[in-house]
Amino acid sequence: MKITLLKKVLSFILCIVLIAAVALLTTGCNDNNPTSSEPQSSDVGSGKTEAKIKEVGEGETEFFFNVVDLDGNVTKFKVFTDESTVGAALVKVALIAGDEGPYGLYVKTVNGLTLDYDKDGKYWAFYINDEMAPSGVDSTEITAGDTYAFKAE
Repeated sequence: MKITLLKKVLSFILCIVLIAAVALLTTGCNDNNPTSSEPQSSDVGSGKTEAKIKEVGEGETEFFFNVVDLDGNVTKFKVFTDESTVGAALVKVALIAGDEGPYGLYVKTVNGLTLDYDKDGKYWAFYINDEMAPSGVDSTEITAGDTYAFKAE
């Protein structure tokens, strides 16, 4: 009688251990989140997608520039230029356009998409390394290693 009870207890413990092992292995195998800090890209899908990096311009200096539209879609550029400011480089390759104002260039169009706060309450925000820029795009000097972006907000 004791042997039968011992076999049942050991079988039960073995089943629990196997279920736990399968659960742990299944969780680890389904992790689709990339751990690399390198940019990811895809050409298909809906919602937030990232495109391959497009190279634009000519010159000795290069920097990365991202455009995030209202739907969260990201378009990435590698910009080559001889200009000293981000704004001048982006205007030269026709990635941004806007109106000159008392505080510098008021960017209304980025990568062909126009947003006007006065008309639709939406605007383009300028970022440096994923932080809101402390200065305007036309007064921001290009710094090697920095990534610049305009995000629709």
